Amino acid sequence: MGKLYLVPTPIGNLEDITLRAIRILKEVDFILAEDTRKSGILLKRHDIKNKLSSYHKFNEHSITKNIINKISEGQNVALISDSGTPSISDPGYLIVVECIKNELEIECLPGASSILPALVLSGLPNDRFVFEGFLPKKKGRQTRLKELAGEKRTMVFFESPHRLVKTLQEFSDVFGNNRNASVSRELTKIYEENKRGGLEDLINYFSEKTVKGEIVIVVEGKK
Repeated sequence: MGKLYLVPTPIGNLEDITLRAIRILKEVDFILAEDTRKSGILLKRHDIKNKLSSYHKFNEHSITKNIINKISEGQNVALISDSGTPSISDPGYLIVVECIKNELEIECLPGASSILPALVLSGLPNDRFVFEGFLPKKKGRQTRLKELAGEKRTMVFFESPHRLVKTLQEFSDVFGNNRNASVSRELTKIYEENKRGGLEDLINYFSEKTVKGEIVIVVEGKK
């Protein structure tokens, strides 16, 4: 039987990929990518000429069975996302579960992730933390925020640039405007920014500027 490899890719700087990841991507029978155009840039940079196929949230349910069959027949497959580790707020969970059900071997390589750099750079307690990913956009959003109001661990969230200020305001309403937090954007890229302060300070700061790039928000737990 073949094997499924989960291969982390850089979150910004294309040099942030391991030698082992490059070797695996060159050796597998084919690569599954969330966005073949974006992944193609990375593969070209590292002279990886392997076959590339699309695997994203819109087609994963329809093609996973076929991929499982190929792995069962002896093919080795690598899964990559646009950035970071597959399955963390990106496609990957479904195919991992199906591989486990079919007793197929899975290997997850260590590598780039925006979660830990943002947490470390926040200056907030990092001995215990909880990763929340993206909050629900509508249904269940306020319920989840109220559940987190009493969370004592540091909290880590993903957010899109156009929702950043609104989300910070919601955090302020639920957690209090003096709760310490940090916003990291464009991690590992030329215009990386890490802004720290109380939620009210962050709201004022980001309300006055155009925000671009991937966003990680780190919020202090309840004291």
